Amino acid sequence: MAAAKPHVPIVKKRTATFKRFQSDRFMRVGESWRKPKGIDNRQRRRFKGTAAMPKIGYGNNKKTRHMMPSGHKAFLVRNVADVELLLMHNRTFAAEIASNVSSRKRIAIIEKARALNVKVTNGQAKILTLSVAFLDLKGAFIHRVFL
Repeated sequence: MAAAKPHVPIVKKRTATFKRFQSDRFMRVGESWRKPKGIDNRQRRRFKGTAAMPKIGYGNNKKTRHMMPSGHKAFLVRNVADVELLLMHNRTFAAEIASNVSSRKRIAIIEKARALNVKVTNGQAKILTLSVAFLDLKGAFIHRVFL
């Protein structure tokens, strides 16, 4: 697999998630972010001691946005033809096999990616590896690994 292109260090300005106002107080209020809209809401009015709200300033560097620690960006692959799209971009993107791809097509995708020198992020998922050792008809010892 090809090494990633050199890049500036990946810096995340904020890794904590923004929580919905009073989601810690009531079970009926989920944690996923919703902007507070009430006229008296203290979080919307940015009072001291209230939780932070998402702002444009929390955005990450455009060059390293969506970049994995390896330096690649994920590219969702559903078939072998999608892997061929990454032939000229194997230092920028890494293939990520979609979750609904069968194990037979998954093996074909992995073999094609290996031939094209493309990194696969979830190459071991949903693949049963079977290692078999046996004697052939002439009595020779044979060891095979089936993906």
